[in-house]
Amino acid sequence: MARVSQEHLDARRRQILDGAALCFARNGFHATSMQDVLKEVDLSAGAVYRYFSGKEELIGAIVAEVLEAVRDTYERAALESPPPLPDVLIPRVLEQLKAVRPGVLDGGEWVFPRLMIQVWTETLRNHELAVAMSTGYDKVRAAWAKVVERYKDAGLMPEDADADAMARTMIALAQGFAAQLALFGTVPTKTLQDGLRALMSMGGVHRAAVN
Repeated sequence: MARVSQEHLDARRRQILDGAALCFARNGFHATSMQDVLKEVDLSAGAVYRYFSGKEELIGAIVAEVLEAVRDTYERAALESPPPLPDVLIPRVLEQLKAVRPGVLDGGEWVFPRLMIQVWTETLRNHELAVAMSTGYDKVRAAWAKVVERYKDAGLMPEDADADAMARTMIALAQGFAAQLALFGTVPTKTLQDGLRALMSMGGVHRAAVN
């Protein structure tokens, strides 16, 4: 019997995750059955259950992948000298998430924002998913805090700035923008960038007015 390559196994796993993400985003976690996932990915039950035991494991794997991609983006940003400012960095994260999970619904809508809402809802009742979310969030927050410390090193922020407070705020901003996409439809990422730049300019305008 021919040995299945790791590349083939990884591609099959990717196929299942992408199909499940589309199903969850389209119909919601609880309204989606494993039969829906099997139909979406056009695979047998045996082929899918070889990788995932059920919906809970699928959603957990999707969450872990997304959070790891976000953390990695911030970790790499912290290595830049100086790190990109929030008006560049946060839109960059959203754009790179599209590369990680590029699936779209029938109308061309990006699945991630809708999926994010589904995950938040499920987290309220699923303890294991809540633990995974909390662990992933802590890692993302720590990566953002590294970026803030690099801002300080570059003289872009006061030394006494609260790195964790800024990390939480910037994460909330990205989450809020994604929630707008899910609830109200497509908004260009440039809108987020322009809004951030306007907020970041307030200090300079205030100092000019005072002087």
